[in-house]
Amino acid sequence: MMLILAKRALNPRSVDALSGFLRLAAIHKSDIHTTNVLAIKTAGRHKPTTKRDKPLTYEQANKPDMIGVRKSWNTFNTSGLVDSIRCAETAHEDILIRKFIHGTWPKLLASDVIIKRRGNQIVLNFMAVRMTSPMSIYFLIGYTEEILSYMLKSVVKLEIQTIDDSNDLVYKYI
Repeated sequence: MMLILAKRALNPRSVDALSGFLRLAAIHKSDIHTTNVLAIKTAGRHKPTTKRDKPLTYEQANKPDMIGVRKSWNTFNTSGLVDSIRCAETAHEDILIRKFIHGTWPKLLASDVIIKRRGNQIVLNFMAVRMTSPMSIYFLIGYTEEILSYMLKSVVKLEIQTIDDSNDLVYKYI
């Protein structure tokens, strides 16, 4: 081993490499952090409170790894398949639809918006709180269907369930 190092020491490049190695070896122990990797899944999980007063809906109570087992997806489409077209456009349209619904139905949404695509038809499902008169809700339904149909160039239908209070959706408290 020493013979190999002695032969390499004659080469100026190996001297530079050896001095670089010695500099690396001189790193203090406190400069290298050797803790375990914390691969804890925390996204989409709700932290329990001390008083157990945080309300969760059924959608929020299930963990994200239960999607497709106990709860379903919020968007139903076939654009995520291999070699499918319009993947990015469909995702962009879903974001546009959700933002439009949240802006058009202020303080009336009680649940997440579910988007179902069937051929050239888009069906939107959500729950709304009965805070206004039925006439204004019917107007908002017609307005939303017409504007989104014009923007997306496909038939848009709304399927809405109304509830008295948003506390009716509480599944459990954590």
